[in-house]
Amino acid sequence: MAFAPLPVTAAWRHQDARTGFEVAYFFPGADGHRLEGCTTAVEAGLTWAVDYSIDVDTAWATRRASVTCRSAAGTRHTLLEADGQGGWRVDGAPTPGLDGCLDVDLESSAMTNTFPVHRLRLAMGAGASAPAAFVRVGDLRVERLDQQYERVADRGYDYAAPVFGVACRLVYDGSGLVLDYPGLATREA
Repeated sequence: MAFAPLPVTAAWRHQDARTGFEVAYFFPGADGHRLEGCTTAVEAGLTWAVDYSIDVDTAWATRRASVTCRSAAGTRHTLLEADGQGGWRVDGAPTPGLDGCLDVDLESSAMTNTFPVHRLRLAMGAGASAPAAFVRVGDLRVERLDQQYERVADRGYDYAAPVFGVACRLVYDGSGLVLDYPGLATREA
C-alpha cells in the first residue's frame, strides 16, 4: 500500500475517554521522519500535557522517543531509544521486556497509531501483530503493549489491544494518519 506524503501538521480532538486536543508536526528527512507534538487533556478530573519528539527510520521503526508529561503531580521525562531491530533502552537502561517491539505508542496520542500501518503496509485482508513500547500518561511508565492490525478496507484497519479490551475499526487518511479512533479521537485538521 502506498501512502501520500504526510502533511506539515495534523490535529485530533480527544473525546469520550478524555477531553483534549493533540497537535503534531511532521519533518521528513533522509533517514526517516521526526514527529513532534503535544497533547493536552482532562481525564478523570485531572489535567495533563504531554510533549513528544519521535524519530522513525525509513522503514517506520521507532528509533528514539523523548516524552515529557506535566501535571499537578509535577513534570516527568523519559527517553526511549531503539535499535530498529526490536531492542530498547529506556532512560539509558536496557529493557528486555520490550524485545521485538518496533513501534512506540503513547497513551496520550492518536498520532502514534500511524507507525504500524506505515511500517506493515498490509495488503487487503492481511493482519499482523504489532507489539509496541507503550508509554503511560502521568508517570511515563513504559510497558509492552501487544496489538493486532488487520486491513479490512482501503483505509480501514481492525485494531485490537486485548489487555485493554479494545477492539475497534480505525479509519485512516491517504497519508496513513488516523481520521477516526472510536472512543478516543477524531481528526480535526
